[in-house]
Amino acid sequence: MKKFTKVAIGVVAACTLLLSGYGLLCVTGAGESKAVVYVPEASGELVKKNDSMIIDYSNATKGYVMVRYLQETESKLKAQVKGPEGTTYTYTLTPKKWAAFPLSEGNGKYKISVFRNVSGNSYATVGSKSIDVELEDELLPFLTANQYVDYTEDTKCVVQAEKTCKGLEGELAKVDAIYKWTMKKFSYSTMKAKKVESGYVPDLDAVYKSRKAICFDYASTMVAMLRSQGVPTKLVIGYSGSVYHAWISVYIEESGWVTGIVYFDGENWSLMDPTFADTAKSEEEFKEYIGDATNYTQKYVY
Repeated sequence: MKKFTKVAIGVVAACTLLLSGYGLLCVTGAGESKAVVYVPEASGELVKKNDSMIIDYSNATKGYVMVRYLQETESKLKAQVKGPEGTTYTYTLTPKKWAAFPLSEGNGKYKISVFRNVSGNSYATVGSKSIDVELEDELLPFLTANQYVDYTEDTKCVVQAEKTCKGLEGELAKVDAIYKWTMKKFSYSTMKAKKVESGYVPDLDAVYKSRKAICFDYASTMVAMLRSQGVPTKLVIGYSGSVYHAWISVYIEESGWVTGIVYFDGENWSLMDPTFADTAKSEEEFKEYIGDATNYTQKYVY
């Protein structure tokens, strides 16, 4: 499978072919370029539909599907995406609003289902669709906005990322700059952490304005900023030993996925030293340093 190649776009004419299946492209003037912002859209070409819901899988090859519940209802709504590795991802739906979900387990068979709460913890199936996916590029799910990392070219942290990364070259330099900016500008909100409810999804503009954040806000903000700068980034939730843990993995063009380059140990965020690639005595030492995943148990990837 081909790997994603970063492309600097200087003219709008170059955009249509590259971004077929996406909502917008962020471009300045001729001779200048900004990172491409991949925003999902419901193209309507391949859908499973009934009176209550639509599953749009037109852009599954680009790493995402979209779901919409069509009717107003006070019942709780859920969507599930089960991938080829067998993990079931459960999301909350808002009536009449499109939601984008990543196909983060790569190529294979996925089942997308929609459920409506009928009583207590019981849910009835509203509709479902199974699809076979072959991605155009295995990195696309980690360069595209979705429900958990929801942004456009106008999202404040995305605009900030352009300023923060101006003049920087290479993934590691951008990771370092974005991490330092986020840690400097945001502060952890114990009050928000106590009040947050199940199904919470960060509103990145609200987080940016308040500068008060919980771990999910920190992670989603950094992932949005990095993706908008053309750096494939995973938001990973799982365990380090028995501790519930979050980390951000970044795709480095020369080395592949760097696991846990930014991670949360339940109390603090930390950054793996981004200069390690320059100081490693050999490629083997570098790979050994970043490649030991034995202490990580991955549960979900967004």
